[in-house]
Amino acid sequence: MPQYRISEIARLLGVSDDTVRRWIDGGSLAATHDESGRLVVDGADAARRSVELADAAEDPSSVARSARNRFVGLVTRVQRDGIMAQVDIQAGPHRVVSLMSAEAVDDLALEVGSLAVAVVKATTVIVETPGARA
Repeated sequence: MPQYRISEIARLLGVSDDTVRRWIDGGSLAATHDESGRLVVDGADAARRSVELADAAEDPSSVARSARNRFVGLVTRVQRDGIMAQVDIQAGPHRVVSLMSAEAVDDLALEVGSLAVAVVKATTVIVETPGARA
C-alpha cells in the first residue's frame, strides 16, 4: 500500500503539515513509522480524507502538453470488470472517473491511495502517475 510523508499528504490535501499532524494526533488520520523511523500516512486513509476536503493539489509532473484540464488527486476506488476497469480519483472537490483497460491499471500500479493525475482533453481522460515505468 502506498505511504506518504506528512509534507506530501499536506501538499496533496491542500493543508499545512501542522494540520496533518493534528489530524494524526486527533485520530482522524492514521499514521505509522517507516523503515527510517519517519512518520508516514497510509495512502488509502489519505484517499478517504481527500474525499472530505475541497482544495486541489499542485500537479507533480513537469510534462508539457496541450491539455489544460489536469486534476491531481488520490485514487479512491478501482473497480475491475473483466478486461476493463473504472478508476475514481478525488482531486480536491472534484471526483474524476476514468474507464480504462485492466492492463493499464496494472501497468500504472493504480490502487486506492495512489497519487494520480487525470488529464482531460475533450471526452478522453488519461491517468498518469509520477515517475517513469518500464
